[in-house]
Parts: sequence; C-alpha cells; structure tokens
Amino acid sequence: MLSVLIETHNDEEGLARTLSTLIGGAVEGVVREVVVCDTGSSDQTHRVAEHAGCHYVGSGGIAAGIRQAKGDWLLFLEPGARLVEGWIDAVLAHTARQTMAARFSRARGSRPPFLARVFSANRALADGLVISKRQAASLSKNAGSAEALARGLATKKLDAEIWAAPPRYKRRR
Repeated sequence: MLSVLIETHNDEEGLARTLSTLIGGAVEGVVREVVVCDTGSSDQTHRVAEHAGCHYVGSGGIAAGIRQAKGDWLLFLEPGARLVEGWIDAVLAHTARQTMAARFSRARGSRPPFLARVFSANRALADGLVISKRQAASLSKNAGSAEALARGLATKKLDAEIWAAPPRYKRRR
C-alpha cells in the first residue's frame, strides 16, 4: 500500500531513528516497503538499511527509488524524522479519499521559534510528504533530489504529527 522513501547521505543514526517509528506501520500492513536512496554515504548507512530489511538504492537518486517503489502512495521522510503515534490512521484516511499530496503537522516541541521560521530556509521535507506514486514519478523528472521534488508543492495537512529531523548541518559531522 505505502512505500516509504528516505534519501540519505551519512545518516546512519538518523535513519535508525526514523525506521523505528515505521515498525507499527509495517506490522499493520500499511508500510509495504522502505526504499533508502543514498547519495554517496561513507558511513554505515547501507548496513543500517540492510539490517532493517530496506531496499537500498546506491545510485540513480530519488527517481530510481520512485521507480523501484511498489506502493501506489509514497511517504517521503528525512532521516531523523519521527512520526508520532496515530500517523497510520491519518495516512490511511487521506489515501482512501484524496489524490492530493499531504504533509504532517509539526509536533509542538518540534516547532521552531517564530524568528527562526522567518529567517531560516524552510526544508520542504521537514514535515514529510505523502504523495501518489504517479505524481511523484512525474515530478521526479525535473527534480534531482527528494527535497527538490517536495519544494513548492501544494499539499493538505494530515491529522497526524511529526518530529522533524534536526537541520542537516547539525546531523552531519
């Protein structure tokens, strides 16, 4: 039903955190697969993906991951993002009645202060993205990354929350 795509680059710890929040979805049969699209990691990202049973795409970028995905709906997440309990029902309800893409709401403790929101660059995938495979495949033709695919996309808000991944400059060393 749902394929999860995570684009990584030296994100072994963040990937493990994100994968742990997807276990409930896999048990419920909602998460069909997780595709990890790596952009040249030199850490153990590939081992984390393999040990968790993910499909690992080491070349071809996000477009290759979308082509490999088997679900009709895709869930894009940043490594380190954590879905809050209740996300499964919200995603199922949305995909049953919508054709439009959707994003999660930020968990209260994950929301940046007002001035930080005003003066920092928004990350298009900070709130995740649920999108039909057909729409994602079409958008991926002109997008070099998952972030570029999600940028500027009109979306609905899901009735579920996400703890956003910390900004990249804090996650990488």
